[in-house]
This record gives sequence, C-alpha cells and structure tokens, in this order.
Amino acid sequence: QVQLVESGGGLVEPGGSLRLSCAASGFTFSGGGMAWFRQATGKEREFVAAIRRSSTETYSADSVKGRFAISGNSAKNTVYLQMNSLKSDDTAVYFCAAGYPISSSLRSPGGYRYWGQGTQVTVSS
Repeated sequence: QVQLVESGGGLVEPGGSLRLSCAASGFTFSGGGMAWFRQATGKEREFVAAIRRSSTETYSADSVKGRFAISGNSAKNTVYLQMNSLKSDDTAVYFCAAGYPISSSLRSPGGYRYWGQGTQVTVSS
C-alpha cells in the first residue's frame, strides 16, 4: 500500500519561505516520478513541480520558476519543495503525488496514481 505524507505547511508572510516534505512508503521514488500540485479555494488543481529519474529531471510551472525548487532524496524516499519569495497567490492546499507519468502527462494530475492528504500553505500579512 502506497502512502504519501506531506508536512511543512503553515502561515507565512509575503516574501517568506517554507519547505514542504513528502515522505513516500510503498513507492520507490527512484523508479518513478513525484510531483507537487496545489489547489486554491474555488480553483482547479494545478501543477507546481515534478521530479523523476532519480532527481535527474525536474520541471516547474512558469508561475513558480525562480522561486520554488523541487528536490529528492532517494535514500529517504522523500521529495521536497523549497518555496521562496512567497506571494499571496501561492496560498493553496499543496498535494504530493507519485506515479509513473509519461512525458506528456508530467504536468497533469491524471499522470499520477497516488496522492497525499494535502498540506495548507497560507501567505498573508
């Protein structure tokens, strides 16, 4: 049974930083891909960043490039999302996802089979 457990969310002021973690069990990170998606209230779930092939490939949404960075630790089977220069528009529930996405589905929720429960990130002064 695959389990993804996110942590690290919270309340932060604009311009601040947070690091999210996603620990996977029952899924081998080095053999597939993992990603972060987010969903703001009243909006659809959107792609944030993805990593696969033992951290050799990373992808980010244009809206977070230069501010967010995804990384992975194969030994710990954990993926991280370092979020810097946070804005109010980044407020959302952030979900960790895992699976075996093909290139064309890397940025789509449908490309991932397993999901975490989500962690709230609120950017507000």
